[in-house]
Amino acid sequence: MRTVRAGSSGVALAEVPEPVPGPGQVLAKPLACGVCGIDLHVPEIFARRGDTGTRLMLGHEFCAEIVDYGPQTEHRYPVGSRVVSMPLLDTGQATETIGLSASVPGGFSDRMLLAERLLLPVPAHVPSEHAALVEPLAVGQRAVAAADLAPGDVALVLGCGPVGCAVVVALKRLGVPVVAADPAPSRREVARLLGADRVVDSRVESPVDRWRELGAQDLPYSPALTPDVRRSNAVLFECVGRPGMLRQIIESAPGHARIVCVGVCHDPEPIVPSVAISKELSITFAFAYRPEEFARTLDLVARQEIDAGTFISGVVNLEDFGTAFEQLRQPDNHLKLLIRP
Repeated sequence: MRTVRAGSSGVALAEVPEPVPGPGQVLAKPLACGVCGIDLHVPEIFARRGDTGTRLMLGHEFCAEIVDYGPQTEHRYPVGSRVVSMPLLDTGQATETIGLSASVPGGFSDRMLLAERLLLPVPAHVPSEHAALVEPLAVGQRAVAAADLAPGDVALVLGCGPVGCAVVVALKRLGVPVVAADPAPSRREVARLLGADRVVDSRVESPVDRWRELGAQDLPYSPALTPDVRRSNAVLFECVGRPGMLRQIIESAPGHARIVCVGVCHDPEPIVPSVAISKELSITFAFAYRPEEFARTLDLVARQEIDAGTFISGVVNLEDFGTAFEQLRQPDNHLKLLIRP
């Protein structure tokens, strides 16, 4: 069968044996799978590490159809049912991350294996393409949950890619005022459509200034300077994942602000801790999602409380995955492309 495989030398469509479901596993046919930023960067990450032997099978944002059941399964859903799942699979030897594994195929494949216990059925009215976006949308739900929001908080979202826009959606569902910043006009427009109160081209104006217009507070830096320093209502979400971003945010953040890091940076990030200390900044790193957040996100998509279709720029066939990858390297062109195996 076909699968998209990535290593230090690049990304290619390869032929591999069709997987056989083991205990507790389901054989599934991917119907739609989103391209994530990490899919684009696997070759350069491996090249920097000097790893020339590993080949990962990609695709972790998927909706799939059940084809067959392995042993020790309960056949919870009929063959032919559409499902989504957190991208994790217990192989008996290890827990593999589906879509970032050298041993189990991901959603950019003709067939894949899923854990029966993690399956969630997709309602009939939900398009497979929308269901595939439950995974990245759930990342936004986790990031906002990690922010420990309170009434009166004002959010600044830096980066309006899929994850940044997912954060915007989660914030606006809670009624939080949002400034969203990105240099790409098309991505700023999506953030606006999703409810951002202000959108800012971060190359030409200060997102922090627009943020203050919505009520973000500048509090005294040090508690030694005033007896009644309180919690700031300023919350920043770093959704870029580029070296230098965290340092820039620390330097520009108001005193006592909270910073939630969501963008995945694979490079060393030099910061000056004394700056964060003097401002008493709180920095939280949010990863993926909890099972209940993933399930709740599917429910929100099914009830159309999240318009997943707004995120989708296009759908391509598996053999055209290379075109999709190249187009996504130009952020002005697309927000989220899906691959249909």
